[in-house]
Amino acid sequence: MMNCLQSWPEPVVRVQSLAASGIQAIPERYIKPPSHRPLSNSDFSLPQEVNIPVIDFQNVFSNDQRLRDEALRCIYSACSEWGFFQVVNHGVSHDLMKGVREIWREFFNLPVEVKQEYANSPVTYEGYGSRLGVQKGASLDWSDYFFLHYMPVSLRNQNKWPATPASCREMVAEYGREVVKLGGKLMKAFSMNLGLEEDFLLNAFGGEENVGACLRVNYYPKCPQPDLTLGLSPHSDPGGMTILLPDENVAGLQVRRKDSWVTVKPAPNAFIINIGDQIQVLSNAIYQSVEHRVIVNSNKDRVSLAFFYNPKSDLLIEPSKELVTEDRPALYPPMTFDEYRLYIRTKGPSGKKQVESLKSPRPLNE
Repeated sequence: MMNCLQSWPEPVVRVQSLAASGIQAIPERYIKPPSHRPLSNSDFSLPQEVNIPVIDFQNVFSNDQRLRDEALRCIYSACSEWGFFQVVNHGVSHDLMKGVREIWREFFNLPVEVKQEYANSPVTYEGYGSRLGVQKGASLDWSDYFFLHYMPVSLRNQNKWPATPASCREMVAEYGREVVKLGGKLMKAFSMNLGLEEDFLLNAFGGEENVGACLRVNYYPKCPQPDLTLGLSPHSDPGGMTILLPDENVAGLQVRRKDSWVTVKPAPNAFIINIGDQIQVLSNAIYQSVEHRVIVNSNKDRVSLAFFYNPKSDLLIEPSKELVTEDRPALYPPMTFDEYRLYIRTKGPSGKKQVESLKSPRPLNE
């Protein structure tokens, strides 16, 4: 099955180079069908003041029961109603957040031949890339990225991480350590809110040593026709959860809310957290992974860091037995994350088609 993924189906074009070439019109490959464009008539924009919930995360571990209960309640409603929320007071150093974002901006501003040394292939996606999916002639998104494995340690290969800027590898390692810690705390909150033991979800992911964690650094260059394209097409994240460090100056992430797209306004020094398909499956759809996309603009480029916190890739993921009842039968069949993620790696971002297509036509607990 993996044989079809050995190489890209056509030469890879770096979007940053396209943008820098001074083109006034974007190539046809990047133009989305009218209904998929950022301002198409199918979008009924919500009032601007709507934003995803912002949660003071330190309260989850407060000695004050009232603060703790309130923070957990807010997380529960965000996971079940929005699939997205922001956390502040999360324990990760603000200087580290700022520093790691700057270092990746420096990387993307290096000469293209330096970056090309890290050019990726669809076998593992590790390295410097410009497309998701291997279908020839597919519509392309207006972004480049760098993808790397952080956990499990057996997959962590710092030689595949950028050697320049000089402190990049060291800073990515430190950032990974801190964000994995935050991921573990979030998993506890998610488990407790489902009425499960606090380490339930982490154990379902394979335990602390075995979780998968990878980083995708997104670079969205300026675009001469931002109304015709997207930085990243609509999709839900296939993994467990995503811990996103957004660009601090330029908004671009949009979250689907009913029939509208809400532009997320990042709170200062916040991470944006979203539920992925694997947690939707484990929670038997009590928690929702939600479609999101990225818009681009004509004046400013953007850098964001998406840290994916995933189950060990060969474990079967299925609805937790404790959450399956006669009234709420198991909605999904067991499947490993390895099998699951092949879909997005082959077809590219495609809304919520994948997780929805898994839903069983009949109860699975017979």
